[in-house]
Amino acid sequence: MSIPRLYLEDPLSEGAEIDAAPGQAHHLGVLRRGAGDAVRVFNATCGEYDATIAALRKDRARFLLGARLRPPAPEPGPRLLVAALKRDAMDWLVEKATELGVAAIQPVLTRRTVAQHANAARLAAIARAAAEQCERLSVPEVSEAQPLHRVLDGWDGAPLLVAMERAIAPPLRQACMTVALPCALLVGPEGGFERAELDDLRRRAFVVPTALGPRILRAETAAVAGLAALQALIGDWAEMPGR
Repeated sequence: MSIPRLYLEDPLSEGAEIDAAPGQAHHLGVLRRGAGDAVRVFNATCGEYDATIAALRKDRARFLLGARLRPPAPEPGPRLLVAALKRDAMDWLVEKATELGVAAIQPVLTRRTVAQHANAARLAAIARAAAEQCERLSVPEVSEAQPLHRVLDGWDGAPLLVAMERAIAPPLRQACMTVALPCALLVGPEGGFERAELDDLRRRAFVVPTALGPRILRAETAAVAGLAALQALIGDWAEMPGR
C-alpha cells in the first residue's frame, strides 16, 4: 500500500505536531487511512518528512512528524504562460505541467482565447495534488488569468520563448542555444495569435520566437510538448539521475 504524500505550508521539523490542511482529512478518509497510519509531508522550504496520523476526524487531522527523508532542494523549472483553455483542457494541462516541473503557471487572455477566465483556486488545488503524486517538493504558483499585454508589460525580463505557429521561427533546439533557466514558454490560443499580437511580441527584447515542429498542435499539446523539450534541452531532464 503506497504512503500518501501531503503538501503542508507550515514549517516542518522532526517531532512537531501539525494540523492537516483543509481537505486532507477527507482525502485520508477516502483512502481508508486512520490514526497511526504512515504519511509523508513536504514543502519546498523544509523538505520531506516521515509522519504518522496522530488524530483523524471527518474534517480534521493532525500529524506527528518523524525523520526528514529529503532536504529542500532547488527545483528551478520553466514558467508556463498559456492562453486560457476550456475547463477540462486547462485542468489536464495544469496537472501535466506540474508533473513536468514548471515553476509557475500564468493563464493569459488573447484576442482568440477560447475561455475568458480560469479558476485559479481550483487549478492551484490540481497543481498541489499533482505535486503530491509526482514526488516534487515544490508546488507551482498558479496565477489569475490576465490579458497578455498586461503580463508582458510587467515581465521581469527573463527569456520568454513564444511558440509561433504559421510563422517563420527557429526550432526550439536552436532557440535554446542562447537561453537558460529561468525562462518561460508562451503558448497561444487554438486559432493562434493575431498579427497585432505577434507584432507586439516581436518588439519585446526578452521574447525568443520558436517553432514546435511541422504540425499544428492543440494548445494543450503544444504546451506539454514544449515543456518536455525545454526540460530535455536545458532543464532537469538534461541532468544525470541522482544529482
